[in-house]
Amino acid sequence: MSSQIFRSASRNARSFLSAAAKNSRFYSEGRAVASATAVTFSGRSSLLLSNFAKAGSENASRGWISGALALPAAVYMLQEQEVHAAEMERTFIAIKPDGVQRGLISEIISRFERKGFKLVAIKIVLPSKEFAQKHYHDLKERPFFNGLCDFLSSGPVVAMVWEGEGVIKYGRKLIGATDPQKSEPGTIRGDLAVVVGRNIIHGSDGPETAKDEINLWFKPEELVAYISNAEKWIYGNN
Repeated sequence: MSSQIFRSASRNARSFLSAAAKNSRFYSEGRAVASATAVTFSGRSSLLLSNFAKAGSENASRGWISGALALPAAVYMLQEQEVHAAEMERTFIAIKPDGVQRGLISEIISRFERKGFKLVAIKIVLPSKEFAQKHYHDLKERPFFNGLCDFLSSGPVVAMVWEGEGVIKYGRKLIGATDPQKSEPGTIRGDLAVVVGRNIIHGSDGPETAKDEINLWFKPEELVAYISNAEKWIYGNN
């Protein structure tokens, strides 16, 4: 519920903030007030109002904007980035050598795009056996560990990072069960794979795994942060 409130607030303030950002004095003072008083959503609005009134009186001679308009703008300005970070998560997705060799790259990418997730990094990698061992390090005690590493390093892999609300959990649903025979129709593995040893795709299974795998496969500068024109139609920010 709070994320919906914040998103709505951010939406209402965005046009105002874009204009206000052109005035560096207003922007810096607005952040100062927001930092000192961003407790509205904790129920302490009286403290926020008193702090804001004080700041407003000190800046009255400089023609600062009225409290009724600047108060929500100052608060939302701080909250917007935090809410976006909390809602938008990233996951690592890899099209394995069998998926690449079978020409399924565009098919797999299109399924994530049609869902509404955003591609923020992509590259083709020919991983070494040692690199594959790092990727599957949590499975090193399993009897099939060497076979997994041999296969992942047997050909090119398309490494990707996708971003969106719930992308880690729902990305796994898009992929399907590890065993394609147990994957539901409509999933990537359910539609496109037959046996476990050739299940064409990998996806992070949790937030910590996603973070580790993204850091393993990508340098920070290879990840792109941007706002897609489609987001307002996906998340309702229009």
